[in-house]
Amino acid sequence: MTSKSIVLLVGTAKGLFILCRSVNGQWKLDGPHFPGLAVYAAFLDQRNGRNEMWAAPASWHFGAELCKSTDMGKTWDQPAKRRIKMPANTKKSLENIWQIAPGSNNDTLYVGAAPGALFESHDAGKTWALNKGLWNHPHRKKWNPGFGGLCLHTIVTDPKNPNDIKIAVSTGGVYQSADGGKSWKSTNTGVSAYFMPDKYPEFGQCVHKIARHPRKKKTFFLQNHHGVYRSRDGATTWEEIETGLPSNFGFGLTVSEAGSAFIVPLQKDAERFTCDGKLRVYRTRDEGNSWQPLTKGLPQKNAYEVILRDAVTSVGDNIFFGTKNGKLFASSNDGDSWKMIEGSLPEICCVKAYTI
Repeated sequence: MTSKSIVLLVGTAKGLFILCRSVNGQWKLDGPHFPGLAVYAAFLDQRNGRNEMWAAPASWHFGAELCKSTDMGKTWDQPAKRRIKMPANTKKSLENIWQIAPGSNNDTLYVGAAPGALFESHDAGKTWALNKGLWNHPHRKKWNPGFGGLCLHTIVTDPKNPNDIKIAVSTGGVYQSADGGKSWKSTNTGVSAYFMPDKYPEFGQCVHKIARHPRKKKTFFLQNHHGVYRSRDGATTWEEIETGLPSNFGFGLTVSEAGSAFIVPLQKDAERFTCDGKLRVYRTRDEGNSWQPLTKGLPQKNAYEVILRDAVTSVGDNIFFGTKNGKLFASSNDGDSWKMIEGSLPEICCVKAYTI
């Protein structure tokens, strides 16, 4: 590989696949790793000179494990004792790992998991501990699981402020810490929970994903269970930005280096496939004031696809997304045109992109 290659970590319901794009644009597929096991989270840690690949294979029988590779997936470290497990006094078991994310410190890693748990490591993944500040938050016992369980699926940290951590839980809502995870507060003002007696509660929203603008530190986007929102005050209050979309329901969300936000709307909750059978990615370049459907290279007939919450991602101006039908699409021009690079993978659960 060269320094201009792109590597994709594609977690599926039947294992992890690793795709590398060389400088001549050709893709090479490797895998499956952990065949038969669902992989909902993966991460390539390139900080501090490392090239450590993390993945979270999960078994229906034995739960989830956190595994590491130091040779780009050729071999995997599967320790005899699980790296991450729920403390005995919680009387809970680890159901699934939904997110692996870096902290601001080069040796800090976070893991988001069901049942609504955040784990942290401050020694590059050697040891892990449950974040007690969030676990002991009085709201947590009142969170209810969604279809995917009580999943903590989003972790957003500030590269310049290790005390600033934002998370999202389905169905708990958005929470953030200003003291490095010691304490947490819910910040869901303006986000609807139409299924609750109070339509705008303090917490309990079914947030599907949040993402930060790459250059505007206080600007965030949010895909909700029926609702698309923007925040300009650091994910504290939110406003609807749905005008121009065929539906406000969906899961995945990413923001490119150019500041474009991308979502893939699905046709209402009960149906959950692409609107009108057309696979359209919607892009906003003015922070949600308007949306543009992107169709070039995407099927516009009989395309009943589902794109899950972590199956949309970007690196630079390269955008990628995968579907539950195992199709993997790529754009190298900020979404203007698309190409299917794999069409027969198992159900795609997550896609992560890196340059190496």
